[in-house]
Amino acid sequence: MANTRIESDSMGELEVPSDALYGAQTQRAINNFSVSGQQMPGAFIHALLRVKKAAATANANLGKLEKHIADAIISACDSLLADSKLMQHFPVDVYQTGSGTSTNMNANEVIANVASRDSACDIHPNDHVNFGQSSNDIIPTTIHVSAAIALEKKLLPALVHLTDTIGEKAESVSKFCKTGRTHLMDAMPVRMDQSLSGWQAQIIQQTNTLEGLQPALQTLALGGTAVGTGINADPAFADEFNKVLSNQLGISFHPGANFFALIASQDTAVTLSGALKSVAVSLMKIANDLRWMNSGPLAGLGEIALPELQPGSSIMPGKVNPVIPEAVAMAAAQVIGNDTAITVGGQSGNFELNVMLPLIAHNLLSSLHLLTNSAQLLADKAIRGFSVNQENLQKALHKNPILVTALNPVIGYSKAAEIAKRAYKEQRPVIDVAEEMTQLSREELQELLDPIKLTR
Repeated sequence: MANTRIESDSMGELEVPSDALYGAQTQRAINNFSVSGQQMPGAFIHALLRVKKAAATANANLGKLEKHIADAIISACDSLLADSKLMQHFPVDVYQTGSGTSTNMNANEVIANVASRDSACDIHPNDHVNFGQSSNDIIPTTIHVSAAIALEKKLLPALVHLTDTIGEKAESVSKFCKTGRTHLMDAMPVRMDQSLSGWQAQIIQQTNTLEGLQPALQTLALGGTAVGTGINADPAFADEFNKVLSNQLGISFHPGANFFALIASQDTAVTLSGALKSVAVSLMKIANDLRWMNSGPLAGLGEIALPELQPGSSIMPGKVNPVIPEAVAMAAAQVIGNDTAITVGGQSGNFELNVMLPLIAHNLLSSLHLLTNSAQLLADKAIRGFSVNQENLQKALHKNPILVTALNPVIGYSKAAEIAKRAYKEQRPVIDVAEEMTQLSREELQELLDPIKLTR
């Protein structure tokens, strides 16, 4: 290899790029795991550096690391977190050793290198940066921390924004009444704000579910070290670490009551992923409703017009497609797929360690990211800006034979069915057919069949 230096670890020597901040163990992982070309998510690496920083602070507070050594580690973590090219130092493939040891050692080596370079100290990746830690508790901890940050700081605010946007739009379209549809077939009328209120209630429910998972997500494995017994960690380390990390991030973290469960399983991640899948299902429902309502505009429903964002065809001039709902539906499909992989990953808790941690981390953060952006796009580029085609709504509404349902208490189901079938067959407004086939006056029928009144 050109422009290399020699590094060594417990397995011997090997060449590493001369300008790389990582060392031998990272290089071995690069050589061994040429699977996908995908790095661990940036959000995970940022969280890992914050965890390392908090661990160094906690160990210094407990007298387990000399202050100048801890300060060098803390300063290195801050420097790396501020580096716009941070990810070039973390090249290890997602599909690596199932404990994530390669990523943990990648961080230990990079932090130690920067800390040693920027201070007068000789910082060791294992003895100092990784003191009182194991990949087996640091990686599960970082999964929880990175997901907790993404949930509290990004996804939940995005869902609140979507909820508020739907509510504002519902208020602005409350005067419009449309034909309801069940089985994609004509049904009783609904107001447009009522349809949107259903979307809003879905998102509120999903938000409440996610908020209910936060306490478990903010419970951390660090302090359990290799198998849950806490070997080589100060008995007070877990409490001190969580206190430091909570102060640094502004999120309340707590040590696990049982480290064995947190290291051997990924049940919380699996549960969170299931909730994210449910959010994806809600977003897909809303996206598909928007696509149907926007369809046409001449040969479809044409009830609304979504904002025109870009040309829709390379061959058909003037065509505009519902691109945002389509993008959201695809993102939702990917989240559902991520959940399947996380479910399989969660099953790989063999005895004292789960061995699909990098996969779980990657997919969980991917789902959080996709849903955050999808919720914002749906709110800002689809729901906020659609317009209502009242002429199309009214055309279908008053010809809808299903309105005859309102006459059931007066004339009975069988008679109402006869009226509906004749109205369908003759393509006539139901009020005209009902006037001919019942003893009810035009005025009585107008009162009984008023679509707006039927929505209350």
